Amino acid sequence: MRSLLRLIIILWITSAISQNKQVLYGMTDLPQNLLLNPGSKIPQKMHFGVPFLSQIHLNGGSSGVNAYDIFGNSDQDINTIIRNKIFELSDRDFFTATQQLEIINFGWLAKNKIYYSGGVYQELDFILYFPRDLAILAWEGNSDYLNYEFDFGQISTTGDLLSVYHFGANKQINDKLTVGVRAKLYSSMLSYKSTNNRGTFVTTLMDQDGPNIYEHTLKNMAMSIETSGLASLQDLNGSGEVRENLMGRALFGGNLGLGVDVGATYDITNNITASASILDLGAIFHTKDVESYSVSSNYTLDGIELLFPVILNGGVAPPYFEDLEDEVEREVVIDTLNNLYTQLRPIKVNASLAYSFGRSLDDSEDCNCKKSSTAPARNQQAGIQYYSIFRPKGPQLAGTLFYSRRFTNFLALKATYTVDSFSASNIGLGLVADIGVVNFYLAADNLLGYQNLAKAKSVSLQLGFNIKIDRE
Repeated sequence: MRSLLRLIIILWITSAISQNKQVLYGMTDLPQNLLLNPGSKIPQKMHFGVPFLSQIHLNGGSSGVNAYDIFGNSDQDINTIIRNKIFELSDRDFFTATQQLEIINFGWLAKNKIYYSGGVYQELDFILYFPRDLAILAWEGNSDYLNYEFDFGQISTTGDLLSVYHFGANKQINDKLTVGVRAKLYSSMLSYKSTNNRGTFVTTLMDQDGPNIYEHTLKNMAMSIETSGLASLQDLNGSGEVRENLMGRALFGGNLGLGVDVGATYDITNNITASASILDLGAIFHTKDVESYSVSSNYTLDGIELLFPVILNGGVAPPYFEDLEDEVEREVVIDTLNNLYTQLRPIKVNASLAYSFGRSLDDSEDCNCKKSSTAPARNQQAGIQYYSIFRPKGPQLAGTLFYSRRFTNFLALKATYTVDSFSASNIGLGLVADIGVVNFYLAADNLLGYQNLAKAKSVSLQLGFNIKIDRE
């Protein structure tokens, strides 16, 4: 059990991933900004993403521990280090993984002055909260924890592998307001969730006159895990059949769902702009290849009563452990069901307030505000951003300070400082370059962590290529 727990902790701290794209949000020179705010301002007349290369999104992080904490220079034994970290972590520390690969992305400005855009991308979304009590039970055992109730309710995890088909519309309502909406069709390939679990395990010392010393009790046990797309994979032979099956689900062959993104940008004054968006307001309806497992029980084990007189008199010892296994299976029943279920998508909220300054990017150096209320385009911006994503144990939040600057007609940079669940010193940098009609971007997060990746709790990388035609 210790070896299994050690492996889980190592995987957890070396491969965790997060969702926030604070460097890319608000970068209007980038077509992918529409996926973060469908109501963003749009400078181009048309864009096409290079297939499979227009957005590659990878992040890594851990909210409670990093690799250096475990494997760094230390005179302590690794088992002692892992034990100390188990006790330092809480059941609200988490491992989360998200990955996106954009397959198709396109957009164009129609004659009615509405900018239409659409595409397809593949996404992985996973979260596991650290089950602290169960980790202690697995590592320490229960002999030193008499009367302590180990909480099974700390188990909370969800996971989805899906493809997303989307189409949106963006409209500048007037000189100050731009709004947008995006419809989404989800095609789930794999999914599971296990949340809202409850129950405890407690060991108590029995009366001395009893047949055994300890009593082990499962109290108010009610746990479940719902899955779709997993049961049928067990009947397939080899990775080739699995890959072919998953591809079919990605092309509308999986469990389907609907969602919507909404967003807006508003120029409060000629220099101050506010923007906000709500993403993935929707759900997936799991009706195919659904299999769920649940257990509900109150069970007390008084131990095994050894029948020494039978053995001493030449008898055969009873099959103690087989009898115990049969009793546990009889009292703690795992039901396998095929109930349909609905899984809400993790809603994401972005918001920002930006102040524009510096030289004008328009033909004239300064706008004549008596003649026009249009906010002049400036080459520099500074401001604040907010991000949240709704998770089973509550929202995860992040706050960002940013500064962006356009140096030439073909080069723009953005720097960010973010405080989130992973770090209070997250520095990010993004670059957008327009070379002819080729639009290229590269964004990296937590740059200070690159000095020693083992000490970093989060590392992020996003890059892509587009063909973009600007307005005249």
